[in-house]
Amino acid sequence: MEIERKFLIDNFPDNLPLKEESILYQGYISVMPTVRIRKKLSSKGSSYKMTVKSSGEMIRHEVEFDIPEEKYNELQKIFCPNPIVKLKRIYILPDGKILECNLVDEGSETEFMYAEIEFDSAEEAKHYPIPNFLSKEVTYDNTYKMNNYWKRTRGNQ
Repeated sequence: MEIERKFLIDNFPDNLPLKEESILYQGYISVMPTVRIRKKLSSKGSSYKMTVKSSGEMIRHEVEFDIPEEKYNELQKIFCPNPIVKLKRIYILPDGKILECNLVDEGSETEFMYAEIEFDSAEEAKHYPIPNFLSKEVTYDNTYKMNNYWKRTRGNQ
């Protein structure tokens, strides 16, 4: 189960401890249901995953598993020759929660930034005191779901 709130941001935070930075290459085999493949490159190495997500907003079922690099490459060539590129930085909030910030398709006309906080329960998510710099919440705006961004910017590749 994935429980998260999503916010638009203008830049990466400069007052929080940086836990990790990576580059993600993300493509969609299907947008309904969401079936995504992702390559992650970081100082820790590379990983390749397939993720299946249910519909929903703040709460969605999610199944994610590792796939071999060769399978990622085959699927990427067939379904996603022009993947979404994200610069992802993970920060630690003062209370220990994780803040994931993403710069999407840097330098393109559709570039944007967003941040997410994941929670253990819907109740925690609803009552969590959101930091002031996360002022524009888009959790319930489907425009900012990455599968919809994929449809708008990549079409049916």
